[in-house]
Amino acid sequence: MATHPGFDAGLDLDALPLRERKKIQTGIRLWRTAVGLFAERGFDQVSVAEIAAAAEVSKMTVFNYFPSKEDLVMSPMEQHLDEPARVVRERAPGTSAVAALRAHYLAALERFDPSTGLSDDPVVLDVVRVIHRTPALLLRATTGYDHRAQALLTAELLAQDPAGEELTARIAAAQLLAAQLTLTGENQRRMLAGGRAADALPAALDQARRAFALIEHGLGDYGSGAA
Repeated sequence: MATHPGFDAGLDLDALPLRERKKIQTGIRLWRTAVGLFAERGFDQVSVAEIAAAAEVSKMTVFNYFPSKEDLVMSPMEQHLDEPARVVRERAPGTSAVAALRAHYLAALERFDPSTGLSDDPVVLDVVRVIHRTPALLLRATTGYDHRAQALLTAELLAQDPAGEELTARIAAAQLLAAQLTLTGENQRRMLAGGRAADALPAALDQARRAFALIEHGLGDYGSGAA
């Protein structure tokens, strides 16, 4: 069962100090409570006060963890904003940005990370449904999130380019993130249609390899009608 997409799934809560452990557990409870209510009744029909009451905390406590109602849905995903840039920054010497991001995405698929869309966890699917059914959340997911992640990746690629070609960095970042977002959307479509993540994994891995190969080798004569 998923805890919270923004938290490290491998984190050993028992090893943390009591204060920190309780803080994380409260954040998880608030997130799960909010997602459950949003999925049942709709995002716009649930108030922060109702979420607080259901989670047995004060309304102020909710805002201490999540600055807005939208953040109750979006903040876990947005904790991954700098992930592509970080992967590029921390890649092994001699490894291309494409190769580093491909390896990272394939590994995430294999562990059914919610950020890849290949997760059939009911709570994760509820989050996806809530976002897709709520125009404000969908807009934030498809514009604000994408633009910020792309800006961070562009800056990292540019910082590591001796030639300082800004246009090249911007195009590369746009292509890399578009590939990941398209793959993630396809995986979410499979899961929302009732597929099992384990069954869909081989096809998802194959599509990911093909997508990154297109970036790595270019479109060539694609669209020319050549066989």
